[in-house]
Amino acid sequence: MDQLLLLLHAGAGNLAAYLAGHVLLCLLPAFFIAGAMTALIPRSSVTRWLGRDAPARVSYPAAALAGSLIAVCSCTIVPLFAGIHRKGAGLGPAICFLFFAPAGNVMALAYTGSILGPRFAVARLVLCLVFGVGIGVLMGAMFRGDDARQGAPLANDDARMDSASLGLLLALLALLVTGTLKLWPLTATLCAVDLPVPGALAWQARLLEWVPFDAASGEEGVSVQGSVLIALMALLGISAWRGLEGIIEGANTWTLAAMVLACLTLLFATLRLEPHAAGLRVVFTGRTLAVAISAWAVWRSACRLLPEQSRNWLWEAWRFVKQIFPLLVAGVFVVGMARTLIRPEWIEAMSGSNTLSANAIAVGFGVFMYFPTLVEVPVARMFLDLGMHPGPLLAYLMADPELSLQSMLMVSAVIGRRKTAAYVGLVAAFSICAGLLYGAWIDMAL
Repeated sequence: MDQLLLLLHAGAGNLAAYLAGHVLLCLLPAFFIAGAMTALIPRSSVTRWLGRDAPARVSYPAAALAGSLIAVCSCTIVPLFAGIHRKGAGLGPAICFLFFAPAGNVMALAYTGSILGPRFAVARLVLCLVFGVGIGVLMGAMFRGDDARQGAPLANDDARMDSASLGLLLALLALLVTGTLKLWPLTATLCAVDLPVPGALAWQARLLEWVPFDAASGEEGVSVQGSVLIALMALLGISAWRGLEGIIEGANTWTLAAMVLACLTLLFATLRLEPHAAGLRVVFTGRTLAVAISAWAVWRSACRLLPEQSRNWLWEAWRFVKQIFPLLVAGVFVVGMARTLIRPEWIEAMSGSNTLSANAIAVGFGVFMYFPTLVEVPVARMFLDLGMHPGPLLAYLMADPELSLQSMLMVSAVIGRRKTAAYVGLVAAFSICAGLLYGAWIDMAL
């Protein structure tokens, strides 16, 4: 019983630390971006570039670009992959889309950068892009005859985004970038205000008792600001459920409350709260100003949408939240419990160096211990803290979003077992190569 209570406390503490972190600045805009991509971009304006008759210099970059804008896990991307393939997309570009979307999308890269650092995010982007195109080209060449028998190419009808939708997407991307980049203008202090908040230091001490801070084991702790963010998220969740669950039928007061709370939560996450003996210091940074301007641009752009477009956008964003966020919370909770069971020497012994076997073990872990989208990032953070070499860690990050038993079965139903076996083998081999290359670069840089 004591061991069970210890595991539950560790899981709850890890979840609290996760929710209290500033990852909201990448997660919240990314959910809205994912919803906008689904609701506002005409399908033909994407799939027309992936046709079998399209030049490779056009179709593969288009496939990677389309994948980068769709923030879904490997299980969710398979139906989209099936749709574009059956509508006439070539096998190679479709496979590139299937590979790149789960690991190289905006949400995954922003989250990777916020948790593991920009170097990991850049390496993940570059290697996913290069290897995604490589896997697609190889699959297209290996099954050229089967690909030619799939049917007529895509229709070249003209379907373009309207200016309001494009403006909203650009504003959302600006909100994501300003909230996540760690550049001097954004991190610089603009001003500070001291508030007479009694007990701020005592409250911080109590939070650290409940959720200790220990960088060596990956325990992040919870700050005063983090505790307020958790409360704001709870209010946002309630208002979103009441205001967005039936948004297709029309907006209500709860819808407006959810949008206002989303803006307030993002703005509050940009502040720095520093408890001291006399109260609480609130520090405003360049990020606060940049996020405020970006949020205003999103609001203005959203007002230009047609009512039906607005409802569809908010519904799709809310659908992503319902689909992903509960699994994300559950995964973070499990990671917290696993951290108390996994001994650092095990990780260091199996994947503490950049060897072929270490990278193969990491890829195997990614296949058989599948986590929903984004959950693989806190898992990677845990393994990095426990001693895993960055090379095998990247191999895991390449394989986990791509390969799972359920997604392999779904892909097999679309393109057959022979092609699926080839795809799985190529992904595993390329992931191991990615880990070896990145690990060797890290070793040389140290």
